[in-house]
Amino acid sequence: MRILVIHGPNLNLLGERETQMYGTTDLATIDATLKAMAKKEGADVECVQSNNEGDIVDRIQNAKGTVGAIIINPAAFTHTSVAIRDAIAAVGVPTIEVHLSNIYAREPFRHHSHVAPVAVGQITGFGEKSYTLALRAALDIAEE
Repeated sequence: MRILVIHGPNLNLLGERETQMYGTTDLATIDATLKAMAKKEGADVECVQSNNEGDIVDRIQNAKGTVGAIIINPAAFTHTSVAIRDAIAAVGVPTIEVHLSNIYAREPFRHHSHVAPVAVGQITGFGEKSYTLALRAALDIAEE
């Protein structure tokens, strides 16, 4: 079983960017944690990060038929990208939306997600644990 994890724009700066909001753990550590967790479950995790909307759309499209689930933190694209939303809807791969911070406790423009209506669920506000919670859910969903 394979799970694709997509990190959106600016997540490559985790650990150094707005640490009071996003914490001090860097993206490489999150990815390593997810890969180790998946390995214990007999699964494989592929982690990718992009600051480019088109690259993210391409990764989602290429996931069709090759992964059991997608975990995506669309970051700022959550609130702006119909293209990412449409790609998720088009491929039919179960997708879980994650956010480190609680987007509903932040600025009003962050309260709307284009991704949420086409995701099987959303995990938000648990810091880096949002990803591990999402992986547990993705593994369950992919097995079904």
